[in-house]
Amino acid sequence: MRTLKVALLGCGTVGGEVARHLTGHAAELAGRIGAPVELAGIAVRRTGLARPGVPDRLVTTDADALVRRGDIDVVIEVIGGTDPARGLITAAFAHGASVVSANKALIAAEGAELHAAAAARGVDLYYEAAVAGAVPLLRPLRESLAGDRVNRVMGILNGTTNFILDKMHSAGWDYPRALKEATALGYAEADPTADVEGYDAAAKAAILAGFAFGARVPVDAVHREGITAITAADIDDAKAAGCVMKLVAVCERGADGLSVNARVHPAMIRSDHPLASVRGAYNAVMVEADAAGELTFHGPGAGGAPTASAVLGDLVTVCRNKLAGVTGPGDAARDRPAVRPMAEVVSRYHLSLDLGPDLDTNGQADVLAETATVLSRYGVSVASLSQQRRDGRFSLALSTHPATHATLSAAVCALRDMAPVQRVTSVIRLG
Repeated sequence: MRTLKVALLGCGTVGGEVARHLTGHAAELAGRIGAPVELAGIAVRRTGLARPGVPDRLVTTDADALVRRGDIDVVIEVIGGTDPARGLITAAFAHGASVVSANKALIAAEGAELHAAAAARGVDLYYEAAVAGAVPLLRPLRESLAGDRVNRVMGILNGTTNFILDKMHSAGWDYPRALKEATALGYAEADPTADVEGYDAAAKAAILAGFAFGARVPVDAVHREGITAITAADIDDAKAAGCVMKLVAVCERGADGLSVNARVHPAMIRSDHPLASVRGAYNAVMVEADAAGELTFHGPGAGGAPTASAVLGDLVTVCRNKLAGVTGPGDAARDRPAVRPMAEVVSRYHLSLDLGPDLDTNGQADVLAETATVLSRYGVSVASLSQQRRDGRFSLALSTHPATHATLSAAVCALRDMAPVQRVTSVIRLG
């Protein structure tokens, strides 16, 4: 049986773990695949860096030459970003290599084109590691639930933001301190924008919609809100309501069964909800299907070793396909359904209004009455309402019954125009 040759693009946190497993557990991998696997080259941006357990003789800065060698069976891409990853992946396809990737941004934006390029060359494109790290999710959706009808997927898909919100809840830290700790521990990048503003989770949500519903959802059609506006007061309000703050991604079918919606936003989740107990940098995803009911997938969502585990799982599958002379099922996103606009999505909401420091008893009563009147005018029903005094200022916290995003947004604009309201400090969905 011939030896299968693997090229690795990137040797950072994830790539280093992949390289060490390929060289240190070669015999075990060969047994699972049915043929020896050889790490033939590792493309990096800079040589001369200490890479424990990674053979220096395999390291090169010429990634393009590596993928075009012609004798490479599988290319593993863990460099991230759009360029040069896109060009390197298409070059690998052109030279007969299958690709295993962890690149959620590229797959979400150009998955259809990449799958078409792979199909044209009779090779595979796999990317289990692109969505939830070590958590097996894409393969169960595509294979185990292939005969079922998935209606909703909801989860925590970003370990960085979950770590930050968890520290704000459990340790009482404010956002800047929690972000600083996440950076120090390596959970957050030097520029954390992709994580904390929800871009990372939105890309994953777009990929999930394809596997859950067979729906091609453009990443720019995923409604996105980050966590940078979440304050310690919001965390306190969540605790008072018996909730935990999480950044959640939701993909669901519309009531018509044909349209889909995908969104990422903070939400106050009930303390007894399965996602509420997800701590630190872990990920968890709940899948609701007609026959299977409710399934929960939980595990490490970030880090070198967990992500490498998913990469290597795909590698074994792709290598087996190579030996059998077949390819996998290809693009899971078959259709381009109508994307239900966020304006039509129904949620319950938590609102917090800053009323300033000077408000007597009569003024407080007037605000309560006027707030209820304004919300009623827009068809938003109040479920609960309470007054608070924080740092010498009065505030009003309320929760609503279900309302559409459009209706609630219009009502919030009207609340901002109320004379006693200094500002609307938070608008957060209730899970």
